[in-house]
Amino acid sequence: MRSKDELNELDRKYTLHPFTMLKKEQEEGPRFIVEGNNTRVKDIDGKEYIDAFSSMWNVSIGHGQKPVIDAIKEQLDKLEYYAPFFGFTSPPAVELAAKVVGLMPADWNMGHALFTCGGSATNDTNIKIARMYWAVKGRHEKKKIISRNYAYHGVTIGSLSATGIEYFKMFFDPLPPGFLHIMAPYCYRCELGLEYPECQIACAKQLEEVIQREGPDTVAAFIGEPVIGAGGVVVPPDEYWPMVREICDKYDVLLIADEVITGFGRTGKMFGCMHWNLRPDLVSVAKALTSGYIPLGGAIISNEIFDTLANGIPDWMPFLHGYTYNNHPVGCAAGVANLKFIEDNKLVENAAKMGAYLLERLKGLYDHKSVGDIRGLGLVAAVEIVKDKQTKEQIGEIPMESTHRIEELTWERGVFTRAGLENIELSPPLTITEEEIDKVVDALDSSIAQMEKEML
Repeated sequence: MRSKDELNELDRKYTLHPFTMLKKEQEEGPRFIVEGNNTRVKDIDGKEYIDAFSSMWNVSIGHGQKPVIDAIKEQLDKLEYYAPFFGFTSPPAVELAAKVVGLMPADWNMGHALFTCGGSATNDTNIKIARMYWAVKGRHEKKKIISRNYAYHGVTIGSLSATGIEYFKMFFDPLPPGFLHIMAPYCYRCELGLEYPECQIACAKQLEEVIQREGPDTVAAFIGEPVIGAGGVVVPPDEYWPMVREICDKYDVLLIADEVITGFGRTGKMFGCMHWNLRPDLVSVAKALTSGYIPLGGAIISNEIFDTLANGIPDWMPFLHGYTYNNHPVGCAAGVANLKFIEDNKLVENAAKMGAYLLERLKGLYDHKSVGDIRGLGLVAAVEIVKDKQTKEQIGEIPMESTHRIEELTWERGVFTRAGLENIELSPPLTITEEEIDKVVDALDSSIAQMEKEML
């Protein structure tokens, strides 16, 4: 391997880093990660870190798990790739589709999966399928997609249009029409200034108001994360999702569950929707589908939607959607092995147990004057950072200035946390232990204290 200095120079000349402050990265260089072992990673200098964010929410089984690595090698020895178009497939694609659908509750009536390369492409796929479904039924005006403020659904043009974080949309106008946004169930920062439960879940009721305003015959689908992720780990009130489902049923609006972050055990159940007995019509999965070992996402649709497409599209016309790497054999083999690892090691159960411990430990951070809110479900959590607990205003003039500083400080202490929108987000591997959680929270505790000394 080249020296660190050589790699730094090559990086400055040739690499474009996503979601990175480009000028700062050019000046300081990247953080090279060269090894991983379960919940730990090592940088190029040999320093070890607890990966308290699972890299990007996704390394759910931890790094370096041999069963998944072996499955990838075995599939590469058999067949690295063959195009999934024109009716071709491979055994791993069929096995993974059956496995994912089989993990879903029977009353969801899910039937068919199309595997993609990640979450953004998956949400694009499900948005297109929702529109296609209504067009095939002869209801060509049902095109609009409703999502929520603070939602993150991806960065392709379609999924970005559904995303409700305006910060991510800078520089990319014009975005396509047909996307609408309503309030998020963000109780800590209620957009109406109301308090739960006296609010009577006004954020859910706004969905009905918008559907009525736009006209039910123009709305194709509502898309939402069971727990909003990048927008701040927003866990909704218990009444929220049942109300949303009822509204969607009332007005013939499909419900797309974006389980990219919450799927496969992250929240302490196999799927986030299961916490509210929520029945989606389409499901988007990615991240923990392969735990990041190979890029893969999946669009899962109900039997009713599939049957409508199969019987409604003219016989001479194919299903007009697809990416070159749909149903990739190696990715699907990794997915099969990964889901087996999750089940065999009871990682969903561990996420529920360790998630409760994590949330309890995090509550001690309320002693800091800058900690305004702590929330989570299973092994996904957020600590909201504010200048003043009454006004809830941010620290500093620059967005995320304080949370970026906390992220830097926890990194110095051997823990990777993620700076979110005025919060610190945690999403450790589902294999994490109580001892490791203690180290994560201790690092956060001292880092928040230092940030306060520097910035408050």
